[in-house]
Amino acid sequence: MILRALAFVCGDLALQQFLALPPISAWVIIGALAAIMARLRYWYCLFFIMGFLWASAFGYYQLHDRLLPEFEGVPLTVTGEIANLPDQNSQRANFEFAVLESAEKLPHNIKLSWYDPTSILHAGETWTFTVKLKRPHANFNVGGNDYERWLFMQNLGATGTVSKKLPIFIAPASPFSINHFRQKMGDTLTERYGENINTALLKALTIGDDNGLSAENWDTFRITGTTHLIVISGSHIALVAGLVYWLTLKLWTHLNILRFSPPRAAALASLFTAIFYASLAGYVIPTKRAVIMLGMVAIASFYQRQFSHLQSFAIALLAMLIFNPTMLLSIGFWLSFLAVALILYRVAGRLKSPSNWLNGVDIQLTVSLGLSPLLLFFFQQTSLISPLVNFIAVPIVELVVVPLALLQIPLMWLFPWLAEKIFDVLDFILQRLMQGFEFAESLPNAVIDSPQPSIFILVLSCLGLLWLFAPRGIPARWLGLILNLPLLFPIIPTLNYGEAIVTMLDVGQGLAVSVQTQKHQLLYDTGAKFPNGGDMGKNVVLPFFRYHGVKKIDTLLISHDDNDHSGGAASVLKALPVAQILTSVPEKFAQSIKCETGQTWTWEGVIFTMLSPAKTFEIDNNNSCVLKIETATGSILLTGDIETTAENWLVENAREQLRANVLIAPHHGSKTSSTMSFLDAVKPETILIPAGYRNQFHHPSKEIVARYQSLNTKIFTSANDGALTVRLDSDGVKVESLRDTAGKYWNFQD
Repeated sequence: MILRALAFVCGDLALQQFLALPPISAWVIIGALAAIMARLRYWYCLFFIMGFLWASAFGYYQLHDRLLPEFEGVPLTVTGEIANLPDQNSQRANFEFAVLESAEKLPHNIKLSWYDPTSILHAGETWTFTVKLKRPHANFNVGGNDYERWLFMQNLGATGTVSKKLPIFIAPASPFSINHFRQKMGDTLTERYGENINTALLKALTIGDDNGLSAENWDTFRITGTTHLIVISGSHIALVAGLVYWLTLKLWTHLNILRFSPPRAAALASLFTAIFYASLAGYVIPTKRAVIMLGMVAIASFYQRQFSHLQSFAIALLAMLIFNPTMLLSIGFWLSFLAVALILYRVAGRLKSPSNWLNGVDIQLTVSLGLSPLLLFFFQQTSLISPLVNFIAVPIVELVVVPLALLQIPLMWLFPWLAEKIFDVLDFILQRLMQGFEFAESLPNAVIDSPQPSIFILVLSCLGLLWLFAPRGIPARWLGLILNLPLLFPIIPTLNYGEAIVTMLDVGQGLAVSVQTQKHQLLYDTGAKFPNGGDMGKNVVLPFFRYHGVKKIDTLLISHDDNDHSGGAASVLKALPVAQILTSVPEKFAQSIKCETGQTWTWEGVIFTMLSPAKTFEIDNNNSCVLKIETATGSILLTGDIETTAENWLVENAREQLRANVLIAPHHGSKTSSTMSFLDAVKPETILIPAGYRNQFHHPSKEIVARYQSLNTKIFTSANDGALTVRLDSDGVKVESLRDTAGKYWNFQD
């Protein structure tokens, strides 16, 4: 059974690598091939084809449930139901909205943001909103979160904002709605105990609501490897279900009810408990897997049948992918199932250690080490302190915190005074836990960063770990460590002398450019900082550097002080050592140097020349640091936000130096820039436009794009093409779009 399930997984996974879904006409051929495999009883081939076909059909359904292009940016009136627990404060509310009624053909599910909301929203309520929608779209870079993939997995066919026009409240949530129940529990916790970190942790552990946890909290959990403890995970559900099984078994035995045997009654009670607890979490992937596997065990116990752990694992795998084949795109899916597979591999069919706590240490080390290759592949980061922290925290959270938190929920209404006492205990424990996590986080080398390993190295490492974790009878298990050496000591490819790679990252309406030579790294601008505390330095630049194994920045160049160019600088400076800062606003950065005309330096045969500013202009945009990068085979010009005045000065004073193969469009393609005289001096073959998708400034200007087109240049925009890489090497100048090289079928707009 397990091999057939894995064949289905492989078929599903193969489909997810496609740039475009196979045409429906191809289904006939593939279906005929499946029939032949069934006839010949080639079951593994049949399951592979079934996985491929089912994922393809599901992909077609979800792609056709997206917003039509003609409705983008158009005010629309929609009536629907708030489908999840809203993430709301006084500035904005984010929530998923299930569309029930609309004059236009809209997706069934959309994600909305309501800025400066005039009402408090609750899950399950029905509202009528006037909204402006856009198709699923996000920044597209290597190393960072793929938000478009997440939207596709969640079947969210559009994102948008609620307009200022007064919304209309239609109906409250049904009292039988599980989301209404979750909302009521969360609101009661907040009313009784206030908005603080411990209340937020209790919400996360009881109703799966993690909206109250900050980005800094999640950084702490990630660095300490304790994220799985804070969300409702499979182990939490198994623990609670096991406790209910034991209590029911004892109670049923004493009641002496003969209609069902005690084991049958306990099995049913534990299964219903698992289903209910998973529903509180919103049925995230680990809880679905746990419920299915516990369901198999409960059914086997009820009918007095025997299911092996591998059979339960295989059925859970198949059931989840049949329900939603796109779960394979979730990192949580792989981490959840691999963790269970590692535990089964380590303990199944083996003699147990006489010490239970040694068994716990062994399993914890197995899971922590076994998941490390996957964590390095997905996040380019893994926690070194995770085994020790989890050894202490797991029993506290799962044996004390979770049972007390779940017990507290009904007591809040039945015996408030007793719930208050329990909260005091939980408050004390959670405070000490967070202090411990924060101390562990502050330890040197708490995490290791590494460039993303190749698929070959990942597979090699996994094989090595299987050998290392094999039973004691397997000879030379220590040799498994050798297969992990390429993962532990990665070889980072370097450029040749005189070559450079320039990557204009997709940071929306802003600019961040990475410049890499053989031995040096420059970062030109860092993208924007947002009101909610996030910024593009943390969200895009740093993950990009981790992906490529960048450990330090030789020069950070901040072109000027606009937020969309300098907002992410603080995060970059905090995370990585920076040898030198060049900027037009040295007063904003300690120990920085003012960029000025005439500054020049050479790194491994690559020449960097500052062309502007030579004087201070009245408009800050014109003071942007203009940098030219030259190799023996080509050049690129980085212009910041210069406008007509600075362009004219450059044409008059540095015309000969302006010539470049590639131009990063001044001021995002604004009407106030890209004069014809400036373009004539640069004579670019390719123009890269850094602009956000459907941005509020309507950059790039249609007039300017027409001007670019009149020069017969190739035009790329970060909004449409994602991160753009310019390779200046012995083959000349080559520009690559990340969407073209790494995009999948859900990343392209039809």
